[in-house]
Amino acid sequence: MHASTAVRRGLSALAAAATVFGASAATLTAVAARPALACDTCDSAFEPGTYTGEAKRVGNGVAYSWVTLGENGKPVSIGVTLTETALQGLPETLPDGIPSHGYMLMLPKEAAKTAFDHVGVDWNPKGHDPLGIYDRPHFDLHFYQISAAERMKITAVGDDAAKCEKPVPASFAPQGYVMAPKTAVPMMGSHWVDPKSPELNGQPFTKTFLYGSYDGKMAFYEPMITNEYLAKKESHSEEIKQPASYQKSGFYPTRYTIRFDAARREYTVALEGMTWREGTDAEAKAAVAAARKPRAATPLAFGKPLPRRRAAAAAVAVRR
Repeated sequence: MHASTAVRRGLSALAAAATVFGASAATLTAVAARPALACDTCDSAFEPGTYTGEAKRVGNGVAYSWVTLGENGKPVSIGVTLTETALQGLPETLPDGIPSHGYMLMLPKEAAKTAFDHVGVDWNPKGHDPLGIYDRPHFDLHFYQISAAERMKITAVGDDAAKCEKPVPASFAPQGYVMAPKTAVPMMGSHWVDPKSPELNGQPFTKTFLYGSYDGKMAFYEPMITNEYLAKKESHSEEIKQPASYQKSGFYPTRYTIRFDAARREYTVALEGMTWREGTDAEAKAAVAAARKPRAATPLAFGKPLPRRRAAAAAVAVRR
């Protein structure tokens, strides 16, 4: 279904405002229904620009997802942006049985060619295990490669615990990373760490980058950043260690970046340097082959891309 630019923008703004107040019951269905990944050589229906996804209230501010498309509409970066006030008024405790305060953000449909489905922004007011390392107030930003519906099935107990700890073939594992034992978490999977990370070698935890897996496949990328580090408003960018091969085709990042925009008064955590990777498993091959089949041309009516701040601005306006 193709709508005009005005209608698309209106629906995006209304959806963003609604989800800030928790009206996102259809999110799981919407995320699970995102279109299949397309091949690198396939034409994109979207113009270059930055498109916003879902926005939700975090602390006294707003967090929203986005994607930036470059030449030929190919993704350049994806990320999450938090308004400056999102770091204020955050919960200081957790309800019993809840590991963190979680906020799920749909990526915009324009991000469909990336390897990612949605983002989970998790606020940990007391940190988490292992004690003495990650027990500082911080955000975990999970960029999920699996759907929200798939995540809901991960219990990390009983037979599912074995799926969480199922080894990933060495060629698909990020170089230098190891699966940390007994780190399986419901609705996530197991966590992978780089043993050379500063916080695992006597340095205080400020920021780090983890991976995650489930049932023998990589499931998420995870920048972790303390509230204290973000409050310093410093910029940081570093390369992401890559696997030798990929299980499914899509655009994958080569760097992650943390920055503060003083003019916009926003913090951004981005996965950048998107590069096409051809998947090697049978499912990925079939998806790419299907995407390359000739299709009848469909007229499109796309105008200028949605400004990145529109979702957040709409949410803030509704609150006033």
